[in-house]
Amino acid sequence: MRKKYAAFLEYAVYLFIIVFVLFLAPKFLMEKILVDGSSMEQSLYDGEQVLIEKVSRYFNGPERFDVVVFTKNHGTYTKTYIKRVIGLPGETVQIIDSRIYINGEELPESFGKDPMDTAGIASEPVQLGEDEFFVLGDNRRVSVDSRDRAVGAVSMDELDGVVILRVAPFSAIGKVD
Repeated sequence: MRKKYAAFLEYAVYLFIIVFVLFLAPKFLMEKILVDGSSMEQSLYDGEQVLIEKVSRYFNGPERFDVVVFTKNHGTYTKTYIKRVIGLPGETVQIIDSRIYINGEELPESFGKDPMDTAGIASEPVQLGEDEFFVLGDNRRVSVDSRDRAVGAVSMDELDGVVILRVAPFSAIGKVD
């Protein structure tokens, strides 16, 4: 009887591990995402695959310049985006002549591939809520990001995770700047 119980317990542990790896880990820990589009070029390219971690958003959220994945509900459809965090919760963001200002001070950054043709809603100061982020694509001439009313500020609830690693193509595996 003891051997049957021990065998059952061992199989139950294996089953739990399999279920965790197949179903729970991708939902709560990490997930592989396909880059769709050119809005993050020079950092990420269309067709590449990245690994995101989903844990830090529950504790402290992403930091400035982290590349994040988020999902926006646009009424009849949802869309997943990959962008770079520029503004943090509670900050005021404004874009003047392709320069980004955080709380009235110019943000030194070099991720933008080209000057921005439009500041969008950030032509006026955008005050972020206590759980909101302002995000921009690195290829700012083609990126649909927080400058666009349809995207706007990204709330913590909309964040899927932070990009930690490029996993495909094989020749480009590595950390994402």
